[in-house]
Amino acid sequence: MRAPIGSFDLARPAPDCLAELVPPVAEAVRGRAGGIPMERIVYVDTDPAVADTAAFVEHYGRELLGQSANCVVVAARRGGESSLAACLVPSAGRADVNGVVRRHLGARKVSFAPMDTAVELTGMEYGGITPLGLPGGWPLLVDSAVVEMPYVLVGSGSRRGKLILPGELCALLPGAEVIEGLAR
Repeated sequence: MRAPIGSFDLARPAPDCLAELVPPVAEAVRGRAGGIPMERIVYVDTDPAVADTAAFVEHYGRELLGQSANCVVVAARRGGESSLAACLVPSAGRADVNGVVRRHLGARKVSFAPMDTAVELTGMEYGGITPLGLPGGWPLLVDSAVVEMPYVLVGSGSRRGKLILPGELCALLPGAEVIEGLAR
């Protein structure tokens, strides 16, 4: 199978790659999270040593910067309460944590969640966190630019491998809320 974007050596439908996916992502694919047609999601095998965005696009092709998105976990605080959410933004931008995200979550303060917290609660590897398989009840704030991408490259839950899916499917993921201008 040929990947819809990029030039990857190995591309397969995500449902055929459950063994390569971390448990929460495999469960989301197996359970057809949100009724999403998982056969439209493609798994591509990639080198974990170049999982970070800058190294990844340098290795696999600069055009992928405009065709990929990063999923980050944020911690929102208001009063003595704390909650977590995920943000999916184009890789060429950054989540507007102190502006749009803070206002949308109704928080006094929002910051990126500590790495160990994000890893422990998602069951995913740092540098590979993906919007598929996030903990139930977490809001998933999705920049509208991601939804408008014909295809978007995201993490697979681990540093090895990526997922490619139609951008429109990001709006259908559990907890997804599409927000204009989420990224700066």
